[in-house]
Amino acid sequence: MKSDRLLSILLLLQTRGRVPAAELADRLEVSTRTIYRDVEALSTAGVPVYAERGRHGGISLLPGFRTDVTGLTSDEARALFVLAEQGTHAALGLDGALGSALRKVMAALPAPHRPAAEEMSRRVLIDPQRWMVGPQPAVDVGALQDAVFAERRLSIRYRRSGARTARTYTVDPYGLVAKAGTWYLVADRNGSPRLFHTDRLTALTVTEEPVRRRAGVELAEVWHALRRGIDEQPAVVRIRARVRRTRLDMFVRIIGAWLTGAPQEHDAEWVTVELGYPALGAVRQLLQFGTDVEVLDPPEARRTVAETATTIARAYG
Repeated sequence: MKSDRLLSILLLLQTRGRVPAAELADRLEVSTRTIYRDVEALSTAGVPVYAERGRHGGISLLPGFRTDVTGLTSDEARALFVLAEQGTHAALGLDGALGSALRKVMAALPAPHRPAAEEMSRRVLIDPQRWMVGPQPAVDVGALQDAVFAERRLSIRYRRSGARTARTYTVDPYGLVAKAGTWYLVADRNGSPRLFHTDRLTALTVTEEPVRRRAGVELAEVWHALRRGIDEQPAVVRIRARVRRTRLDMFVRIIGAWLTGAPQEHDAEWVTVELGYPALGAVRQLLQFGTDVEVLDPPEARRTVAETATTIARAYG
């Protein structure tokens, strides 16, 4: 690991200027004597580095010496530092590596680009977690990642949505996808693409059989096809409803995926919305808004909501 340590020393000196040997030793988890030996090795390799002793001393580079990232533009430098919250990296065991990598990139940036890149990292944060999500089962994404990288078929125990028990499947993995704070395993089962919610994986075994992916097919391609299949489900049932104006923002945030157009003015208290559902029974989800949402048509949708509300009232009677 000496070469990595030497590079870290070089990049830290570029970023900070003069750094006390004791601080370098503490950050790199070695002794001060090792730091001085590393400085001597850098000097022998032609790097203009020197040590100054005394109260205000430290390790320094000669003025003007630096490494560079050739051709990196200001926008490219800023883009590198717009990163998602570290939860995704931590799940993969890469949070420490991320911080180290960013320090190295910052040190290697052309000097004029550094202030903008640093400001971007301080002023822009992307948090992929959705609001109002309850406690989720702990998923060992690191172990799952190792299994995917093994280039072997996987035997998984998986509980489908709504099922009480898990079943065993043999799958050919393409990789892992993190979407809105949730991890998915993307894999072929019997040659067809499938999406497996990692929270419902109850067991995982790496088999001895080589993985059998479809030739020329990559993870991104499979993921986009699966996502389109979910996002573009045909709307079999068209629903028209009115929403109380004071609840519209929350309604759109929760039900927005089913809206087929922008809300329309109704009167001072209500707005009218149109939704497209893949099945009539899906209209029951509007019951969560109580009397702040009223289904207007078609009649069979109104009847479905009314019958369900009657059943609920009877259950609590």
